[in-house]
Amino acid sequence: MKHISVVAAVIIHENKILCVRRGPAKYAYISQKWEFPGGKVEEGETKIEALKREISEELHMDISVDAFLTTVQHSYPDFHLTMDTFLCTCSDGTLTLTEHSEFKWLDKSELNTLDWAAADVPIVEKICAE
Repeated sequence: MKHISVVAAVIIHENKILCVRRGPAKYAYISQKWEFPGGKVEEGETKIEALKREISEELHMDISVDAFLTTVQHSYPDFHLTMDTFLCTCSDGTLTLTEHSEFKWLDKSELNTLDWAAADVPIVEKICAE
């Protein structure tokens, strides 16, 4: 099975957490699911460099990567994912969606109201438990 290593950002601004929604996709297990933004680590990049690049590309946003949060291992039907997740902040909550269909800034208590991608569920659970 194919293995993909990615990074994800839990971006906090004014005590709200950024949640982004995927658009329609070929596979139902990720189509229109909510997730934390991020993406693949490219050759020669550190995880933090990759995360800053991905957030800049996907959201036109500059972030500070403040702390490691957790690593999620998840097997989807066609690949296995290792997702290193970091707590991040931004000085300005303004963003431009380039790959996602929707975004929300939510309180921690509201995170469970969304239909999350399976790999992101453990992250939501960890945030809500703290």
